[in-house]
Amino acid sequence: MSAENLPQARVAVIGGGPAGLMAAEVLSQGGVAVDLYDAMPSVGRKFLLAGKGGMNITHAEPSADFIRRYGTRAAQVAPWLERFDAQAVRDWIHGLGVETFVGTSGRVFPTDMKAAPLLRAWLQRLRDAGVRLHMRHRWLGWNGAALRFATPDGEREAGADAVILALGGGSWARLGSDGAWVPLLQERAVAVAPLAPSNCGFDTDWSAHFSSRHAGAPLTTVAITATDAQGRPHKRQGQFVITASGVEGSLIYALSADLREQIGASGSATIWLDLVPDFSAERVLEDVARPRGSRSMASHLQSRLGIKGVKSGLLRECLSAEEFGDPARLAAALKMLPLTLKRARPIDEAISSAGGVRFDALDGHAMLRALPGVFAAGEMLDWEAPTGGYLLTACFASGRAAGHGALAWLAQRASTRT
Repeated sequence: MSAENLPQARVAVIGGGPAGLMAAEVLSQGGVAVDLYDAMPSVGRKFLLAGKGGMNITHAEPSADFIRRYGTRAAQVAPWLERFDAQAVRDWIHGLGVETFVGTSGRVFPTDMKAAPLLRAWLQRLRDAGVRLHMRHRWLGWNGAALRFATPDGEREAGADAVILALGGGSWARLGSDGAWVPLLQERAVAVAPLAPSNCGFDTDWSAHFSSRHAGAPLTTVAITATDAQGRPHKRQGQFVITASGVEGSLIYALSADLREQIGASGSATIWLDLVPDFSAERVLEDVARPRGSRSMASHLQSRLGIKGVKSGLLRECLSAEEFGDPARLAAALKMLPLTLKRARPIDEAISSAGGVRFDALDGHAMLRALPGVFAAGEMLDWEAPTGGYLLTACFASGRAAGHGALAWLAQRASTRT
């Protein structure tokens, strides 16, 4: 597309996260005028927060494995990634003057591990392309065809030939993703699945004794077995953290979609902890059953298997005195300790959210069927993914898809007028 194809066309992008910024880039490259609106004082706030622990931008695993990370929405996300995959993300970042590297886990990071330099370079590119940023503009819906915004100077309206909505999901409301857009679209007959926490922690309702002693303690060598939506068991090794009310951390987040659905269907979900994943069940039983003389069982477990601190506390929390005193049952529990999860933590604590605009509410170009000329992108759509660069990659790719969809729609509309 070029400016000659789309004379005088102006597009409003609402939402200044990765999806909205990427849509703005595509549109500006396509020759249309772009106004980008965001409710916050500056763009990319959640993007910057994600970079505080090291900016994990994408993942270097094979494409088929990458796409499977989107679970039940893999088929819907795949077309975005076919046009802008993980390697394309890296090439794009390099084009901004930021180098990347692949970590030992396959995660991809900027060389300096920071989000701010990348965002600054990106915003400079957008400004140079003529994109106009309008901060502290909270979208309120429509007045006829006009877009309504609440601003520090009162309500104002703006017109546009097309609109791209990239308003985020429902997590981290203080950074702008508050889900306030849901009723605005529902009242326009756009189907929206309820927003739900994703990449979130869960409550177990620990005893006060356990919580007071172990909240904040990490489990750095542990594996979890959990069942998926089809009832198939899967085992993952990694790390998570004990919280005052339950569990959170990367290993829990990776399982959160299935766990949330199980709790919704059954009222709870059970995971099984392997507290000694480096030892076989036979080795564990042999060590537990070995004569311990005058030593307590706790001292025996620490000496033979390194069980101490929070792991020792978990055994006491989850097992009865009878089970703890039976070597065979204790050894089995060290490899498969059941832990019941009661509730997902509130959505505003979650890293991301599930739910959003249903895919059947979109046409093949990311346009809302009920609202011609209005497109949607990013986390406000009904998909989810684990951490590891998958969330960000799909946001980038969906923003590009929406941008190209808007350009195609504008071009088609212009051609019918000539």
